[in-house]
Amino acid sequence: MTAPAAGVPERLTALVQALRSHGVRIGTGETVDAGLAVEALGLTDREHLREGLAAALLHSEGQRAVFDPVFELYFPRSVGAPQDTRHEPGARRAWRDSDTADLRERLAAALAANDQELLDQLAAEAVDGLGGYGTANGAGGSGGSGGSGPSDRSDGWSSHQTLARLRPETLLARILAGIRAGATVDDEFTDRLQADEIRRRIQAFRERVATEARRRVAERRGTDEIARRAIAPTADRVDFLIAGRAQLDELRRAVQPLARKLATRLASRRRRAARGRIDLRRTLRGSLSTGGVPMRPVLRRRRPARPELVLLCDVSGSVAGFANFTMLLVQALHDQFSKVRVFAFVNRVDEVTDLIGRDAAGPEGLSARILSAAAVTGWHGSSDYGTSLGEFAERYADAVGPRSTVFVLGDARTNMSDPNTGALRDIAARARKVYWLNPERRALWDTGDSAADTYAEIVEMHECRNAQQLSALIARLLPV
Repeated sequence: MTAPAAGVPERLTALVQALRSHGVRIGTGETVDAGLAVEALGLTDREHLREGLAAALLHSEGQRAVFDPVFELYFPRSVGAPQDTRHEPGARRAWRDSDTADLRERLAAALAANDQELLDQLAAEAVDGLGGYGTANGAGGSGGSGGSGPSDRSDGWSSHQTLARLRPETLLARILAGIRAGATVDDEFTDRLQADEIRRRIQAFRERVATEARRRVAERRGTDEIARRAIAPTADRVDFLIAGRAQLDELRRAVQPLARKLATRLASRRRRAARGRIDLRRTLRGSLSTGGVPMRPVLRRRRPARPELVLLCDVSGSVAGFANFTMLLVQALHDQFSKVRVFAFVNRVDEVTDLIGRDAAGPEGLSARILSAAAVTGWHGSSDYGTSLGEFAERYADAVGPRSTVFVLGDARTNMSDPNTGALRDIAARARKVYWLNPERRALWDTGDSAADTYAEIVEMHECRNAQQLSALIARLLPV
């Protein structure tokens, strides 16, 4: 491994700062442990160093998605352009179509053999030859067909451009054909396993290309900037409204661990709240034995009474991911409340408590179950907050009482329909407390068809764009 240009302590400190910027909690103790790990492991074996730092700095396996690309930036495999082993050292020449064809041939062989070292080398060559865009003197791009200037004159490197020109996914059939030609048994099940394995290797190569492109750009624009801006956030920091399927799946898997953590916090708050306030009269009476000095405060004990929780969730469009995750999280916390009732709506309201219960078919496909089994839509499929709030206040008045805390989940976009503020006031008057969690940025409230500011005049509205914000709000707002 090539030693970093800066000192190792500086690199390690910068790595810790970058991880903190992505929400990884790292204290002084963990940083000291990481320094001891570097001292014990040295720099000769890069993978050992990676695992040692991960063990010292991380608290969960999910944080590896951030740690690994950040580690690649501060402790890179190499520095500068890759060495072209097929030509004289230091020789630089234009990239031609024949070079791309040759690279694809070598890549197919490396993927078939699963040669990790060669795959790293080919990723570097691909970015160097195909990924450059612009030139330092503005004279044009590199990597085009028919020849171009040296890639070290590029303004930057793009993994997307590299992969679009190299097209590694199209090598799958060629690799499988080569494997079958050397196989002694023709088995359909084995073919499927081999195809899945080659797809996994291709995906790993794509990640290598992304890592190499980030490294090259970081050398020009600064490692700290790229570490902050070019690393994908963890799933709990991705906005609900733009989260992909894989990120939402990861969030669903995190529901139970997060619920256990929140339950512990709520139980602690409940214990503190049960102590009650000081009973001044009884405290002063007891102080007579100590000459009027209140040595032993007497507290008014609170009667333990678990509150009731009501969720009213918009399950239309992109808001559904936010609503589904929150429903699952609250259901996992059901032991903290005397009663939990969940209602879903698009332009009609229906109770879905049983659909997300402990005996339901699991979190997968929750949206489909709700949309198919519950009456949440009427004559159209667009959300209508005014009609839904009115129907809830009329049909489910018994769900809200003086011990009930109501959470409304949605972006408050009414599609230009009547917001029906009277129904929300009616719900707020009957409930102990009403909170509205809005997954949109605050800057977008009351723009277009949003009635967020109108509703916020009646109940407390909080910006809740990702799982991290949601868990903090749940821990702070849930009644004890």
